[in-house]
Amino acid sequence: MKTLDQYNFAGKRAVVRVDFNVPLAKDFTITDDTRIRAATPTIKKILADGGSVVLFSHLGRPKSGPEDKFSLRHIVSRLSQEYGQEVQFADDALKAEEQAENLQPGQVLLVENVRFYKEEEEGDADFAAKLAKLGDVYVNDAFGTAHRRHASTAVMAESFAAADRVGGYLLLSELDNAKKVLEQAERPFTAIMGGAKISDKILIIEKLLDKVDNLLIGGGMAYTFAKAQGGSIGSSLLEEDKMPLALELIEKAKAKGVNLLLPTDSLIANKFANDAETKVAANDQIPDGWLGLDLGPDSIKAFTEVISKSKTILWNGPMGVFELPTFAKGTTAVAQTIADATRESGAFSLIGGGDSAAAVNQLGFADQVSYISTGGGALLEYMEGKELPGVAALEAK
Repeated sequence: MKTLDQYNFAGKRAVVRVDFNVPLAKDFTITDDTRIRAATPTIKKILADGGSVVLFSHLGRPKSGPEDKFSLRHIVSRLSQEYGQEVQFADDALKAEEQAENLQPGQVLLVENVRFYKEEEEGDADFAAKLAKLGDVYVNDAFGTAHRRHASTAVMAESFAAADRVGGYLLLSELDNAKKVLEQAERPFTAIMGGAKISDKILIIEKLLDKVDNLLIGGGMAYTFAKAQGGSIGSSLLEEDKMPLALELIEKAKAKGVNLLLPTDSLIANKFANDAETKVAANDQIPDGWLGLDLGPDSIKAFTEVISKSKTILWNGPMGVFELPTFAKGTTAVAQTIADATRESGAFSLIGGGDSAAAVNQLGFADQVSYISTGGGALLEYMEGKELPGVAALEAK
C-alpha cells in the first residue's frame, strides 16, 4: 500500500475519505470530536505539500435521501477551527465538480453526506466514478468504514491508478496497532470482551482463543454463559439459541489452556434505570424479576487482578450499562486497571472502538492507554481475519 510519506501532493487535488460520523447533541454541537482530530495529520500533510483536499464522509444512517439532522454542514465550523482556515462546503456530492476544480492549493472542501444517496451503500460503480472526478488522487483514512464495500470507501479507488491510491496516517496506524496485538503480543496477553451479545463476538472470541492467555467475558453476554451452565439469571439478557455455543467456547478454552474468566457475581436491579433498587447476587442465582446490569465486587476484583498482571491487553465492549452511573463501576474499574497497567507496567493496551472507546474517553483515561481504535466493527473484522474492502482497494495492483 502506498503511504502518505511516499506521495507528493503538490499541485494535486486529493479526495480523502474520512470518518466524520461524530455524535451530535440536539443543538448540533459535536459531543466527541475524536474522529475529526484523528484525521488531522493526514489532511495537514496534503496541505503542507501544496495540495488541496476534498473531504467525503457519512454521518448517521439517513433512511431515504437528505435529512438535516445528518447534514455535514453542522461540522463545517469545527473543521475550519481544526485546519485554521475557512472550510468550503458542497451541499450535493454530485454537483460539487466546479467547486472542487476551483480549489486552490492549501484549500479544503467538505462534501455533503455521501449516504444521502442510496448508491453509496450499494457500492454503485457509476456513482463512485462520479465522486472520483472531484480529485486526482484517492486517500482513504476512514478505518471505521473500511469493512464496508461502499462507493466512497472502496469502489471509488478503482477509478484511480494504483499509484494514486494512498493509505492515510490513521488507517495505517489502526492496522499497525492491530497487527501488534495479533502478531507481536508480549505475554501474558489478556483480551476483555463485553457488550450485549455473544453472536456479535463469536468469531473474534474463537480467533482469540488461539492467541491469548486470558479471556475475560463481561457485559450482557455473560448471562448466556451463566444460564447455559444451569444458572438462574432472572430477567437478564439472554441469547437462548447461543447457549450450546457458550458451552462449546468454555470447552475450547479448556482444551487450549486459556484462562476463560466469567463473572461470578453481578450488581442486579429490579428495573433498567439509574434509580432502580439494586443488590449484589451470584451470577447463577439472580431472582426472577431482577436483571444483571454490571459486574459485582468479586468479579471486579478477579478481573482487575488478571488485567494488572498483563503485558498485552485488548478490550472490546463494556462490562455493564456504563451510561447509567449506578452501573458503571465494572467498566470504570477495568478502564482504570488497563490505564494503570499501561502507565506503570509498560503494558500495550488496545481499546477496540465503539462503546469501549466511548467509555475510556468519557471516564478520562484516553491519554493513559496505548491506542484507542476509531473503528469497532472494522477492527473486529480485521482481527477475525476478514479482508477489509477499504484496505484491499488500496493494495490492488
